[in-house]
Parts: sequence; C-alpha cells; structure tokens
Amino acid sequence: MERPFRHSISSLALLSDQSSSENDIQSSLVDSTNDGNTSTKEEEKEQSPLESDESLWRHTDSDVDSRHDETRNTGKAILSLAIPALAGLAIDPLMTLADTAFVGKTAINADALAGVGSAAALLTFSFYLFNFLCTVTTPLVSQRRAAGDNDGAVEIGGQALSLAILLGTVLSSVLIGFSQPLLEVMGTDNTGATANAYATVFLNIRALAAPAVFLISASTGILRGYLDTKSAFVILLGANVINFLLDVVLILGMDMGPKGAAIATTVAEWIAAMSFLLILAGKIPSVDGMLGSNQIQNKKDEFVSGAVNDLNEPLIQGQENEQLLLENGSNGQQHLPMDQDETNNANGGMTVVMPTLDVPKWESIQPLVIASSSAFVRSFMLQLSIAGAAAMAARSGGDTASEAASASIAAHQIALQLWLLCSFVCDALAAASQALVADGIGRGDSDSIRSISQTIFKYSLGLGIFLATALGIGDASGFLLNFFTEDVATQNALRPLLSILIAAQPLNAFVFAADGVLQGASEFTFQAKSMVLSASIAIASFFGLQYLHSGGEAAAEAVDTVHSSDTLIHVWYALIILQIMRGLTSLWKMVQPQGPIDLFARNGASETNPNDEIL
Repeated sequence: MERPFRHSISSLALLSDQSSSENDIQSSLVDSTNDGNTSTKEEEKEQSPLESDESLWRHTDSDVDSRHDETRNTGKAILSLAIPALAGLAIDPLMTLADTAFVGKTAINADALAGVGSAAALLTFSFYLFNFLCTVTTPLVSQRRAAGDNDGAVEIGGQALSLAILLGTVLSSVLIGFSQPLLEVMGTDNTGATANAYATVFLNIRALAAPAVFLISASTGILRGYLDTKSAFVILLGANVINFLLDVVLILGMDMGPKGAAIATTVAEWIAAMSFLLILAGKIPSVDGMLGSNQIQNKKDEFVSGAVNDLNEPLIQGQENEQLLLENGSNGQQHLPMDQDETNNANGGMTVVMPTLDVPKWESIQPLVIASSSAFVRSFMLQLSIAGAAAMAARSGGDTASEAASASIAAHQIALQLWLLCSFVCDALAAASQALVADGIGRGDSDSIRSISQTIFKYSLGLGIFLATALGIGDASGFLLNFFTEDVATQNALRPLLSILIAAQPLNAFVFAADGVLQGASEFTFQAKSMVLSASIAIASFFGLQYLHSGGEAAAEAVDTVHSSDTLIHVWYALIILQIMRGLTSLWKMVQPQGPIDLFARNGASETNPNDEIL
C-alpha cells in the first residue's frame, strides 16, 4: 500500500501548486474590491426593511437546517453504536440458554436441569456484580481519547484489564473453594443429592471462566470507549457458534450432561477473551479499525480521503494542505488523524492496550478504583432489590406451602424475566449514550452532550412505547399467558403483573437511558448514592403497603398475613417505586445548570466548537 499512498500525495501536491497560482489571482481581485467597500456599506445601511426581513428569514432557515442535520447525525451515531451493542448484549445470555436447552432435552429427569439452574443463577449473580468493568471503563477511556489524551486512555484500558484478571482470579477461587455453602444458599440442599452433585460439577468448571468473563467485560468497555461496538458483536457471535458446536459434541455425542455444558461454555468464553486481547494488542483486525492490526491502514485511508476533500475547499488552504502532506506524509505512513503517544510509536504508531504488570501509583488508578467501587455499590443494591423481591414473592403464601404460593412464585419469575428482557433491550441505548456523552465531555462540547442526551431520551420514549405495545398485544391476545404456562392459578396471578409491567415500560426505558448518560459523565458516586436512596424508599414502600393492607399489624407479620396475590402486587409496586425514584434522581442531576449535562441549557454557557462532529 505504500506506493499508491505516495502517488496520492504527489497528485495532491500538484493540485496544491495549481491552487497556489489561482490564489495569487484571487489576492489581486481583493485589492480591486476594497475601493468599493465604503459604498457597499452605505448601500447595506439603506437596505429596505423587507430585504432585512428576508435576510433574517434566510438566516433562521439556515440555523434550523443546521440543527436538523446535527440531530440526524446524532441519531445515526446513537444507532450505529446501539444496534451492534444490542446484538452483542443479546448473544452472551444465549450461551446459558443453549446449555439449558441441551441439558433439558437429554436429561432423563429434572435433577440435571435443577442443578444447572441453581449453579447458573449463582454465576449470573456473581458475574453481574462486576459488570462495572465495562460500564466504568467506557466513559473513562472515551473521555481521555476524545480530549486527545491517548496515553491516558491506554493507561485506563490497561488498568481495567489488569483489574479484570485480578478480580476474576479471586472470584474463581471463592466459587470453587466455597462451592457447597454457596450452592446451599441457592437451595440445592432441598433439590436432592443428585441435583446438588450436578450443580457442584457445573459450578466448579464454569468458575474457571471468571477471569475470561471479566476480561470480556473490560475489553468491551475499552472498545466502546473507542466507539466500536461491532467487534464485540462479531467475537461473541463466534463464541456462541463454538459453544453450540461443543454442546452438540459433548452433550449429544458424548452424553456428558451438565459437565459437557460447563466445558463448552468455559472454552467458548476463554476463546472470546483471547480474541479481545489480540485485538487490543494489535495482533488481529477489529471491525471498525480504531484498534487492532488494521488501524494504521484505516487511518491512512481516512487521511487521504480527507485531504482530497480539503482541496475542494477555499483555495487559500491549498498551500497548507501541501505543506501538511509533505511534512507528515512523505514516507507514506505518518500523520495519523488521532493523537499517538511515544509508547505507541514503538508499536509502529498503533494504539495498543495491554494489561499492566507493574504496581501503579494510587494517583494513576484512583479514578478507576473510585468509579468501580461506586458502580459496585450500585450493582449490589440493584441485585439486592431484585433478590429481595423474589424472597418476598416466595413468602407470599405464608409459612405453609400452598398452590397459591407456588402460583405466585411462578408468576413472579415469569414477570421478572420479561422485565429483565425489556431492560436488557433498553440497555443498548445506555451503551451508546455512555460512549457518546463521554466523547462529548472529552471534547468539551456542551452542546453536543446536550444534543446526544436529548436524542437518547426521544429514542427511549419511542422504545418504551414500542415495548409496552408489544407486551400489550401479547397480553390481550393471551399469547404471553399461554406461552409460559398452562396452569390456571399461575395465569391468574400473572395477569395483574403484566398490566403493571406494560405500564412501566416507558419509565424503564427512560431510567436505563438516564443511567447511560450519567455513566458517560462518570457520575458513578452520585448513582451509587441515588440507588441506595431509591432502594431504601422502595423497601419502605413495600412494608408500608403491607402494613396498611394488613390493618396495622407489625411489618414482619404483615408479609405472612396479607393474601398472597396482594403481597405479590405490592412487591411489583415496590419495584416500580424503585424505578420512579431512580428516574427522578437521575433527572434532578441532569437538569442541574452547573452539572455535566445541563439538559435544558439553563446555565446559558456554551462551549461548542463548530468544527466538532459527532460522527
């Protein structure tokens, strides 16, 4: 590629020579027009009011068109990140779903599936608590990259990878060393010895993938920080294909059951983790080309294309383009559009992100540690609220097992899975807003930050209405009730929950979009505090509803005395209150005039650079 690149430079230089001669002609014309400046100004003063109004309307129309173009560009940027992020987020849970399907189809009784279910629930809870490796890394990397501090972005990325390896190793050791007590907490002591044995084998093997899962999470955050969500989608798609093929061989072919499922998923996750590391190390290409082995060629191509477009601009820029090309493009490999630090020069000008082996100073890791700690508290409180809701639903029938209690538990699980699925879809908007808001903050572009946030919320409203409509159609047609269960008692318990779930979708979409915006602004400490406040109010609301409905009995006794269906509805009212509080606290932070978002531009200060572009 070196010779064509040099040829392009030579051609552009000749064009610049021609433009310089035409520039001389233009300069002579400037002198001849100076004599008429006085008369021109007088004519402008004598301009009729009608002409002034027409000029004002033309200027206003131009501003409107410019705003429309900016909105369209913002929308394209959001969708270009959100759609691949949605696909990538959807692919990962398919591994567990595939394992469950294969085990369920080949098992001779419910023990194998029960063991996989208990162990998978424990793993999901454990892995989700450390999801901050992605949500924290994305804005920290994106802000530094957009600000031109590529050194800082690479340093944060390396620290995130190192932290992923450390935390993954610790979690793996804990899950293996305390597998039996942890599984008993998940209820395997009630499912029998056979199911417990299946769960133990599955957990011990899958725990070996904890470092891989955390590396995938941190790497995804780094790639999002470089506005790349497509590479994660491709890697995770490949991992799912590998997992499926291994399931066929190990479960169907070799009849290994849960053990085969655990091996298949663990191998697939480690292959995915190594693929991410190879991209970040510049050994294999990425999809977008911001990182990976193809980043240099992509940047050269972008520069040549940009240089050709520059020559079509006012001729006075011709000499500057020529000088820039001669100084930076003479060897066919220089002048990359993004800043490159000295450490990356040793890698041929490539941006390379690798785990750091040395012990960093506190000043260098302080942003990552503080943000990670805050995000961990937030995730823990959210999971605690969900787990608490499940516990209250389980106790809704009182101390004695009954058909009504079983139906309440089953209905709650169905509604919860639908709620999590919809939240999962909304999380794609959060992934896009994280990266783009952080990018705007890094560039110091307040108007861009505001435009991105407003567009995200418009999309979230549309997404919330779409999800509510889809669920409403499923409810009205009876599809959702009949798809999940044919038990009449469970369907009766589920029906009011579906109504609550449908009405809450626009709120849920807003909450997740707001989460992404605030995470992009690195407001992790605020989010942790607001989550504690929101969860506390939601829990108090639940016991308050129980107390009022039970006629004033003690809160602890109220859970057991209130009818099971009413308790279940109170659980879901509390979950909705949790979402309302999250939404209100997030909105309060985003509309603050001195805050990082200033959603309604009440501060009045705009630091927009007109040359900045979102795409």
